[in-house]
Amino acid sequence: MQRTLGVVLGGGPGSRLYPLTKYRSKPAVPFGGMCRLIDVPLSNCLNSGLDRIFVLTQYNSASLNRHIALAYKFDSLREGFVSVLAAEQAPDHSDWYHGSADAVRMNLRHFDPYKANDILILRGDHIYRMDYRTMVSLHRRQRADITIACLPVQAEQAKYFNILKMNSEGRIIDHHGPLTSSDDAKEWALSPGLFGGAASVGEGPIFLASMGIYLFRRNVLREILTKQTDKHFEQEIIPYTINHVRTFGFPFSDYWEDIDSVRAYFDVNQALTIPEPKFDFFDPIQRVFSHPRFLPGSHIEQVDSHHSIICQGCRIEKARLERTIVGDGSILRGDVELIETILIGADYYETDSEIRENAYLKRPDVGIGGDTRIRRAIIDKNARIGEGVRIDPGDNLPNTDGDGWAARDGIIVVEKDAVIPDGTVLP
Repeated sequence: MQRTLGVVLGGGPGSRLYPLTKYRSKPAVPFGGMCRLIDVPLSNCLNSGLDRIFVLTQYNSASLNRHIALAYKFDSLREGFVSVLAAEQAPDHSDWYHGSADAVRMNLRHFDPYKANDILILRGDHIYRMDYRTMVSLHRRQRADITIACLPVQAEQAKYFNILKMNSEGRIIDHHGPLTSSDDAKEWALSPGLFGGAASVGEGPIFLASMGIYLFRRNVLREILTKQTDKHFEQEIIPYTINHVRTFGFPFSDYWEDIDSVRAYFDVNQALTIPEPKFDFFDPIQRVFSHPRFLPGSHIEQVDSHHSIICQGCRIEKARLERTIVGDGSILRGDVELIETILIGADYYETDSEIRENAYLKRPDVGIGGDTRIRRAIIDKNARIGEGVRIDPGDNLPNTDGDGWAARDGIIVVEKDAVIPDGTVLP
């Protein structure tokens, strides 16, 4: 992996994750109560022996930049780095990034000094575990110019992915956007002998979906991006490479999720609470790294917890938790019920003087007040939830925006730093 360079795309505005992306970029959104989405691909890199990584950022990038600077520090005897490349003005360009390929194109000059043979391009908002060494090995054995990580999906999922066609040698020979009802699905179905067939996926036709993970030979990447003006990899650059250079697929059939909506974010976090989650933070080999916060052990008193996660630095006086994540630094103040809830946590503890000020201003303290019931919600960082609050989206709640909260995909999201007064009922 010494001759490979990692490039993680920081993502666009992330509008489908709003309001979680109101103050931060998609990769900076907290995940699992203790880390951020970007920690997953970065940890995959480090666990694969890839420790020269650039992160390209643009939208709402301050918290992401700060997190990377604090979390990924290498000692002076190691050449590795995780370095942020923010959108910048330069003699050859003075504009924002206009897509994933455009972001990489604008930063080619930063990659050149490292003399890498290959450049691995990743997304900062995918949840999965992958040993990239296997992908690099296959890429070099096949003498590929580009290798695309591919996932087998069923027909129902194929309408959400760009679909690829692969021959018996593993070469990608055609590209299609998400399949619609008017498409001839049979023509794009995976041959039974390829990819292990449908055994690991399910019955019915299986399709080969692009995961948005690309491994380029460095000189090929430079040549394509300097000759082409296309802005996006998936819709423009990849179809071009299939027709002009050696493009191969890398089969991947393990757990993988794209956090492209509030519902996807909610479901992936909820999946962590089951007894044997598909993405397991307890994996002793493929660990997930993040910024250590040096918080105390959680203080728990009279808690009835079922299939829930309680992270470090929490104070819970009396609560019932069911399929709930209680994030770092959370405070629950007596007779609280959280059902199918993601409590992202807090960045700080309030001092005694701050608590007295809260009482004077008649605003709740940071955390969850007593006699509060919350169901199917996401409570963002540093939110102040008063006493006697009721939050429950019920059934068929349309997308709507409120004062300090929003409903998306049937989930209520309380915004970062929001104040929800005593006795509030949402929606």
